Amino acid sequence: MTVQLLRRKFTVEQYHKMIESGILTEDDRVELIRGEIIEMSPIGTKHAACVNRLINLLMQLLGKRVILAAQNPIVLNNNSEPQPDVALLKPRDDFYETAHP
Repeated sequence: MTVQLLRRKFTVEQYHKMIESGILTEDDRVELIRGEIIEMSPIGTKHAACVNRLINLLMQLLGKRVILAAQNPIVLNNNSEPQPDVALLKPRDDFYETAHP
């Protein structure tokens, strides 16, 4: 007999409420991808060094024409808020203080 597990899909709003209520903390290595809360691997030293090199190179090439965000959340749609290693953001005076890009 095959048993199928039910999966619960979450919205970005529900995901944020879980963080606000303490169900998830800022120390949890998770991302919301297509409605699923996915546990992410820890960032190793080689991975971190690669991200740092990329940021350094992009800053030299693009300067103040972009905001470089390293491993920060971005909202893609109603059910995905990944934290990519590097994101090139359109410059804003508030540096996205009021909402994730």
